Amino acid sequence: MKADDLGWTLTHEHLFVLSPELDREYPHPEWDADLAVERAVAGLEELYDLGVRTVVDLTVPGLGRDTSLVGRVAERVRVNLVASTGWYADEVLPPFFRTHGPDRLVGGPDPLVEMFRRDVTEGIGASGVRAGMLKVVTDTPGVTPDIARVMEAAATVHRETGVPITTHSNPHERNGLDQVAFLLDRDVDPGHVVVGHSGDSTELDYLLALLDTGVLLGVDRFGMAHMGSDAARIDLVVELVARGHATQLVLSHDSAFFSRVTPPSWRREHTPHWTHDHLSRRIVPQLLERGIRQEDLDTMMIDNARRLLTPVGAGDRR
Repeated sequence: MKADDLGWTLTHEHLFVLSPELDREYPHPEWDADLAVERAVAGLEELYDLGVRTVVDLTVPGLGRDTSLVGRVAERVRVNLVASTGWYADEVLPPFFRTHGPDRLVGGPDPLVEMFRRDVTEGIGASGVRAGMLKVVTDTPGVTPDIARVMEAAATVHRETGVPITTHSNPHERNGLDQVAFLLDRDVDPGHVVVGHSGDSTELDYLLALLDTGVLLGVDRFGMAHMGSDAARIDLVVELVARGHATQLVLSHDSAFFSRVTPPSWRREHTPHWTHDHLSRRIVPQLLERGIRQEDLDTMMIDNARRLLTPVGAGDRR
């Protein structure tokens, strides 16, 4: 798939968020793999009919990435699915990584770099599907030694391949600034970095400081009511577009067809609009009513995603 074919793109979503160790021995009562696949197929086909052409699945190891399960969905839908690599941890990595790598007990090259590189250049596992996005995480614990290691590995593979990096940030800690400083100090191209969950912040000075670095901001939790209101997110998009920043915004939901963290029954009760079609059905009409032009929407939903997901060439890196 070429970047020019991406079309209207949701840049921060999930299909299935799982927990393999729990799932194997303590299966969740709401999980049914076949039913989950059917729901995902139906949902993605509905998205296609609403005009969505590409969904970036940011489910990476640490969140139960399962390419075989996603593959069952991908072969039946018209929407393009973009797979991701990285490691979802906000403080410490699993014990394996403490003994493997340079100057560690077992030694050898850093397995994180090896894994990320293979996922991007050869394919994830035996799937043959190459990752089109790298994902890193910092949250309340900050850039701990293990998290710095993940971010260093992502920066290394970005420099080698040009594949973009998206982050999970905690905007209430303003830690997107730390993420950006870390990545840009390692020669990561700012135009290929998304500071995720920035739309949960109402601190304009913080967001403008991020935008000044040249990165993109993810306003990517529409419908996620327990992390903020859609009204505030809409206000933010309107304000930033009015200030000329449409070229640095991407919009999405961070939703999932099934998540063990927040299972379907909980979502139906507490976040009924936290679904992959929420932007198309409810948010876009409100943005248009608030004066956002269709060309601004196309910039945020099509042009920015195309530019972001086109790997930066070695000669283009800043």
